[in-house]
Amino acid sequence: MVKVVELTAETWALAEGLFSSSKTVEWCFCTWFMQTNAEMKVGDNRAVLRERLGSPIGLLAVDSSGADGSAAGAEAVGWVAVAPRAAYSRLARSKVTAPVSEDISGVWSVTCFYVRRDVRRQGVTSMLLDAAVSYAASAGARVVEGYPIDTAGRSVQAGELYHGRLAMFLDAGFEVVERRGVRRALVRRVLVP
Repeated sequence: MVKVVELTAETWALAEGLFSSSKTVEWCFCTWFMQTNAEMKVGDNRAVLRERLGSPIGLLAVDSSGADGSAAGAEAVGWVAVAPRAAYSRLARSKVTAPVSEDISGVWSVTCFYVRRDVRRQGVTSMLLDAAVSYAASAGARVVEGYPIDTAGRSVQAGELYHGRLAMFLDAGFEVVERRGVRRALVRRVLVP
């Protein structure tokens, strides 16, 4: 059974296990949008993410059934980065993710997804997106943004999908605010107070 939990000090080991399952994710440790290029090259990205524990960072999809059917073998199988937009300094510096308004108070961003290869195409990413919206809403967000890729009419490599698919965001109640290039869009979902 897969459930979604917040990344905290208590679930940190699960995140480390998940991120270690991919060389790319292990290097980045989902800190790309939090840092500059120079910081990414010289820093310990694992430590950067760990230092942010205690503030909103993201959510893990955890398979709690374990190999022997017990909760003792729980492991993370997916991840979504979701936090207040202001936590992601890189968003303001990109044409694709530039804010639609100078007022970003109450705006949360879904920046990255990672789902382990052996559980892809099983709805985990959609589950994580739904949970991210609920998590942001419970923390007082008024808007949740995403910056997905439009895959309509073409095939893409799995590595291109870390922003999520546009169709998935639209299915989750997001609306396109603006197309950002041929394959990208800024989408938003306004939350009811």
